Amino acid sequence: MMRRAATPAPAHRCCPPAAPAPRIPADEATQNVQLAQLCKALGHPARVSILRTLLRRDTCVAGEIVEGLPLAQSTVSQHLKQLKEAGLIRGEVSGPRICYCVEPSAVALIKALITAL
Repeated sequence: MMRRAATPAPAHRCCPPAAPAPRIPADEATQNVQLAQLCKALGHPARVSILRTLLRRDTCVAGEIVEGLPLAQSTVSQHLKQLKEAGLIRGEVSGPRICYCVEPSAVALIKALITAL
């Protein structure tokens, strides 16, 4: 009897499927407010780095975020909190840690708002 080779376990996807991309508001004042809020969330190089890390991955990311930055874990947690509050990332508790992933609809929105400038 032949034994099958073990297949690797699929990568853990911690976040639910992305919501559809929000529509760009018709009025310019609302566009300005949304763009300013998203840009403020990306107003620190560490937050930009975190978002880039998450965009490169299609799986749950937790400890690797801290390992890739020259910052204390508590500082990274504060940056993650700001990105999450802005809606740019999502997080889910997975055992003793929180796994993060990018919110594709928010990234699509910021790109669309910048393009509309």
